[in-house]
Amino acid sequence: MKCENPTQHAHHAWKKASQLAPPPKPPQLHFYMPAMPSMRLIRALDMGWWRYRRRWLFRRHILPLLAYDDHVLLDIGHCREDILWANQLPLKVDAIHALEARQKKRQVQQA
Repeated sequence: MKCENPTQHAHHAWKKASQLAPPPKPPQLHFYMPAMPSMRLIRALDMGWWRYRRRWLFRRHILPLLAYDDHVLLDIGHCREDILWANQLPLKVDAIHALEARQKKRQVQQA
């Protein structure tokens, strides 16, 4: 989808980056098979893969927004410094959620 308006493109990029939901928790089994890995290991691998995908989506859809000027970024409620800050967060921290929380905090301080 090619958007002519940079603000529409920025909103679309944010929506695409926020779509990946976390994986569901594995079911509690009533028995344990010796050849089966533990459910904690399966959950850790699932969450690690999910975090990697979320950061990949962040880098793919949100970092290109830095090419726009500051006015377009302010139209969607972010600033250049916040996006650069979120990019430097460790992998265990979800950059998209952290950026949303920082945006809400900034809106409360301005009000």
